[in-house]
Amino acid sequence: MSTLPERSEQIRLAHADLIHLVVAACGDAERRGELEQVLAVALQNGWEELVGVIRQIVAGRRDAALLAGLDEEDRVIAESILRGLQDPASLPDPAARANPALAAPGLAHLIAAAGRGDAQALSGISLLAEQMVQSEGDMRLLGANIKRLVDGERDADRLCQGMGAHGSQLMLSILEELGRLTPQ
Repeated sequence: MSTLPERSEQIRLAHADLIHLVVAACGDAERRGELEQVLAVALQNGWEELVGVIRQIVAGRRDAALLAGLDEEDRVIAESILRGLQDPASLPDPAARANPALAAPGLAHLIAAAGRGDAQALSGISLLAEQMVQSEGDMRLLGANIKRLVDGERDADRLCQGMGAHGSQLMLSILEELGRLTPQ
């Protein structure tokens, strides 16, 4: 039996850095420049609706009507931001996404869907890859390899090159899940 969190929790974990940054920018105007850089990348990746809602939240709007018309992923992110503003203890743990048991299946599903031409998945995985490339270490290397994974690269040695044990394990877990998703 799977111990994976429900889809909404996977979304929250995948976007934990963004959720935390928005909440921080709401309380600290000095963080807004950093947030705007992230939002600019999000816009380039087709996340216009979510960026619009985030900007309204940062401007002080907090009502549930903000969520109307958002797709599932955008709605979960916006709800997490709103909930985090009311109760910081409800914010997703950014470190949890590094757990291969949590991250690999979600990433693999997005990669597989993007590889099949799903525009929403491609947009989501592109934004996630951009965020990862801006981090350090294994996450940066993983983010740099996302496009190769979407394009069908499955050579573990090439994809794990330069990664430490945790990054390599995450990449191998993604490849394993992609193997289950892709019929031979």
